[in-house]
Amino acid sequence: MTDARPTSHREVERKLRVHGLFEMPDLHVLDEVSRIDAGEPFTMHAVYHDTDRLTLFRWGITLRRRQGGADEGWHMKLPVAGSDGSSRDEMHLPLAEGEVGSVPAAFIEVIAPLLREQPLVPVVSLVTERTPRMLHGADDRPLAELVDDVVSALHQGRTISVFRELEIEAVDADDPDAMAVLDAAVRLLASAGAEPSSVSKAASALGPRTAEPPDVPALPLPRAGDLAVDAIRAVLSQHVRHLLLADVAVRRDLPDSVHQMRVSARRLRSSFATFAPLLDPTASEPLSDELKWIASELGAIRDTEVMIDRLDRHAGALDDPADTDRARRVIDPVLARRLAAARSSALAALRSDRHQQLVDDLMSAAIDPPVLDAAYTPCDEALLPLVARTWRRLDKAIAGLELDGESTPWHLARIKAKRARYAADAVAGIFGRRMEALADGLADVTELLGDHQDAHVAQTIIRELASHETTDGLTGMSLGLLHEFEAEEEILDRMRFAELWPRVRKSARKAGVA
Repeated sequence: MTDARPTSHREVERKLRVHGLFEMPDLHVLDEVSRIDAGEPFTMHAVYHDTDRLTLFRWGITLRRRQGGADEGWHMKLPVAGSDGSSRDEMHLPLAEGEVGSVPAAFIEVIAPLLREQPLVPVVSLVTERTPRMLHGADDRPLAELVDDVVSALHQGRTISVFRELEIEAVDADDPDAMAVLDAAVRLLASAGAEPSSVSKAASALGPRTAEPPDVPALPLPRAGDLAVDAIRAVLSQHVRHLLLADVAVRRDLPDSVHQMRVSARRLRSSFATFAPLLDPTASEPLSDELKWIASELGAIRDTEVMIDRLDRHAGALDDPADTDRARRVIDPVLARRLAAARSSALAALRSDRHQQLVDDLMSAAIDPPVLDAAYTPCDEALLPLVARTWRRLDKAIAGLELDGESTPWHLARIKAKRARYAADAVAGIFGRRMEALADGLADVTELLGDHQDAHVAQTIIRELASHETTDGLTGMSLGLLHEFEAEEEILDRMRFAELWPRVRKSARKAGVA
């Protein structure tokens, strides 16, 4: 075993099931195909790993160790957010990273939030006889590979089923010509009797258990007259699902994943605060405290990323390019070091027993919310007053703001605005268009007040850098110009807010919470 790091690529493929005597149509009739190269048949042996409860399959993840073929090794395929299932991210490690039954630690680290510390074991073995064909485009570029697979599923060394499947995969998922070939080939194959399928080979072999809901299922929101406990369960399930999947994405270092996980943690904490009168505090308050901790760990990364982008962008708006260069030469290395330290700290937190316990507790709370008897009343009776409570607190905070006042009250108003926004957003699907309009208006408020807070934090960072003993006079002057720019932005944000707020108050009245 080595310390190899997984490689990853985006896989876009189409699957089709065919009977044993299916005859491949002539692919040369496709206008998009100029040449077809037929490869030599070969055999692959794959052992799929999962928990005894098929946890990974139920989350849409497959994990295998495969021998044979050009890409033999360990493969883990994960769903792509927002895709129709035909796109998946495939991570790869060499065979030497682990024998059968010993899943590489680099893979376990990625999916740990979903496993709840359950061991991964071999669950099914497949032997695949593969016949490949490479489809080339008009300029003779290889665009897609079509494979004809005869699959034998084995359990304890005995063949339990045999089936045939076709797969066609784009060589480059970002190439529109490759995607055109995929679509045209699927249409031709379907016209010849092939049946499009989204079920993986291993899932077919394992049966319907792989299609059961994951540990935290997606639940529909109830109607206004249904019980509030059903709304609480649906809201918690939604945000816990988002947090778990964002957690996996953070471990893969995907773009925007830290922000998404932090937002999920904040939404969950806000949900516990909004629903507090309907929840058992001995269960909900510790969860809220732990969510605050993990959001803080992630916040150091996100806040630093935001500041790097903001200060670099605004430094570029200074009149003299020399001021821009001097400011960036100080800002970029200092914040880059902070970002590296923040990332290291956050990843350590995600790997900790404390975080794993939080994940387990959140999953349990999503499945069986710690509600009081008051939650067994209709949503319109139990939930609307809770949204109104968050609105009143926000409205009171806004009333105390002054255009030329201190920044702290504006920051506190932003926190209350987020809570009101998340509360309205949580029940918008229950109470309809007017609540949705309020949630949208509050989203505008939180975005604007967020920009205001960023301007304030930027000024603090600039003053810190300007006062450092290694900062020379010219650089200090450049930083002073940038500080002035940020101070003006802070005041402009307050003026923009004064124009926005009356429209949001009107939405609150229409939604019945003001």
